[in-house]
Amino acid sequence: MPRPFALPDLGEGLTEAEIVKVLVREGDVISEDAPLLEVETDKATVEIPSPFSGRVAGIHVQPGQTVKVGHVLVTFDDGSVASSSVGRGGGAPSGNLRTTTDSGRGPASPTHRQPASAADARPAPAASTSAAAGVGRGPASGAVAESRGVNVGSASTGGALAADASGGVARVDSAGSGGGAAVAATRVGPVPAAPATRRLARELGVDLAVVRGSGPGGRVTDDDVRAASGGAEGRPVAPAAEPVAAKPLKTIGAETPLPKFEQWGPVERQPLSHLRRTIAERMTLSATVIPHVTHFDRADVTELEAIIRRNADAARERGLALTLTSFLMKAAALALREHPTFNASLDAAAGELIVKRYCHLGVAVATERGLIVPVIRNVDHKPLVDLQKELAALAQRVREGKATLEDLRGGTFTITNIGALGGTGAIPIINYPEVAILGVARAREEAVVQDGRIVPRTLLPISLTFDHRVADGADGARFATAIVRRLERPEQLLLGW
Repeated sequence: MPRPFALPDLGEGLTEAEIVKVLVREGDVISEDAPLLEVETDKATVEIPSPFSGRVAGIHVQPGQTVKVGHVLVTFDDGSVASSSVGRGGGAPSGNLRTTTDSGRGPASPTHRQPASAADARPAPAASTSAAAGVGRGPASGAVAESRGVNVGSASTGGALAADASGGVARVDSAGSGGGAAVAATRVGPVPAAPATRRLARELGVDLAVVRGSGPGGRVTDDDVRAASGGAEGRPVAPAAEPVAAKPLKTIGAETPLPKFEQWGPVERQPLSHLRRTIAERMTLSATVIPHVTHFDRADVTELEAIIRRNADAARERGLALTLTSFLMKAAALALREHPTFNASLDAAAGELIVKRYCHLGVAVATERGLIVPVIRNVDHKPLVDLQKELAALAQRVREGKATLEDLRGGTFTITNIGALGGTGAIPIINYPEVAILGVARAREEAVVQDGRIVPRTLLPISLTFDHRVADGADGARFATAIVRRLERPEQLLLGW
């Protein structure tokens, strides 16, 4: 029978994705982990690898189509091509999403696609194989339809095979003699791990196949990877962001019929992209749930602008472009230490304010596809130069459509800087479930009375929009003043005060 492969449970409350690109053709013979499709979900483009080896019998989606979890994407022939062998390398395992930012594509490189007519396209047959459609299952239970076939006929296995807790297969090798054998288990089946965890493993040089997962069903977590690399101590772990419900958009507004605009003239109906629908749902949810209030202020950034200009050439020689945004991030992060109410989320159902003891700042980035807010973690603990480097790299990934889901999750406070585009100010909408957002307009040189004299100074307009359920106007004014004070005294930013 043909083997169907359905869109897996993407986790984090996501239930659908838009097909961006189909990377295979009917008749192609591909190996396990070869890239099948690119999908867009929650503003990030994600690559889905093949859960098993085989010949593509049918493709059931096309670019631009939005599909739900459980929708069949591709069907394969009935297992005439083996899925895996014990001796395969420790690359990214099957059945898990992998993002397009993976610079070392490894087993998912295009070389894994083979012409259907190749005589040697079939690897050695496996001793046992099984496949399942895997509709709607979470990553911890084997996220997608996958083959668990293992070649046990190879003389190089060097040990017995045993099923591990995650449903994968481990090779158990014994050393020494008698009853005191030292046992090392190496997983050779699919390793349940999130895309961000796989990326962390690649960065730290950790082979996921040998990491014992402590998560549900044997799922490998970030902590497991750090422990395996010997770097578990002192690394803050970013908790997962609260899932954002999409229901308000589907109910509010959709219930109210629109007039027939065609009666007044010609119209053009343009379908919303997946990204634009996501933005619309988030903004509707925020504006519906949160009572917004905005406080306006201006910061004298004359000295700060001078510091940036004086060091621009030296920074360029080091491959760095100094921008005002990194100083804004540092000022906001340090002000949040003084005013933690604005680094929180409101749990209305429980009647609790969840104050976060970590500072992960989102920075709004305008792209051709729409507004995307990547997140930089632990801003309060990072030097300004490191912040600038990370911000530049992250913004570049976003504009190229290569941001990962991890890049977009876990923010505690957002900054949106429209200064480069003009304008004298704006009232931004809070990035739910956060409780505040800082808007920044273009800095302008103005005449200011200082010590009884009129002098030119550079003034930066800011607007702090916050949730009136958790803070009053006086609280917002004090928090905005704490940000302004640091921008006007840039030495405090350099010293981390």
